Amino acid sequence: MADEIEFLVVGLGNPGAEYEDTPHNLGFRVIDRLAEENAIRITRKENFSRVGLGTIRGKRVALAQPQTFMNLSGPAVKGLLERYGLAPDRLLLVYDELAIPWQELRIRPKGSDAGHNGMKSVIGSLGTQEFARVRLGIRPVDETGAAIPIGDGASFVLAPFRRARMKEVEEVVGRGAAAVESIIADGVEKSMAVFNRRAGGLNTEEE
Repeated sequence: MADEIEFLVVGLGNPGAEYEDTPHNLGFRVIDRLAEENAIRITRKENFSRVGLGTIRGKRVALAQPQTFMNLSGPAVKGLLERYGLAPDRLLLVYDELAIPWQELRIRPKGSDAGHNGMKSVIGSLGTQEFARVRLGIRPVDETGAAIPIGDGASFVLAPFRRARMKEVEEVVGRGAAAVESIIADGVEKSMAVFNRRAGGLNTEEE
């Protein structure tokens, strides 16, 4: 029953095999990992999204991957919240963030879109910034933690990961999935204390 769902967990990304291994699809990959680890089948098609219903850490959840392309994610997310009768504070959004160093992660209880077009679409559709998010850092850094120039950001987020980096990608995805499970089980504040403790590097990422 729809009214059983306690959390909507949405990973942002782009549909299509050509985008599968790009930084912009880390949100999709986290949803796939959560589904795999919790025996949830993502087979439903609802509100322009692929959806799976199941249980994570004792809570009934809907896992979703909007199929509208990243920059148009908002209407799909809004439709899913309405479908399951959930307020935005029951939404948990997972996505890549160019302002955060590679392999780092930030949980935030609310906030602006920080220039992320997918987030901009979601905030615009919901009319609020009051929902939790897990942001997965994709900014390349050198050995000292200093940012490496990338040129055009739009091209960077849509370029496939090098094969040599795929082990790190899987580690990032695993950490993202663990952060989602922690939020579901223990709440945002406790999870921030655990997962944001590695925070460092760029100082411009918070807004």
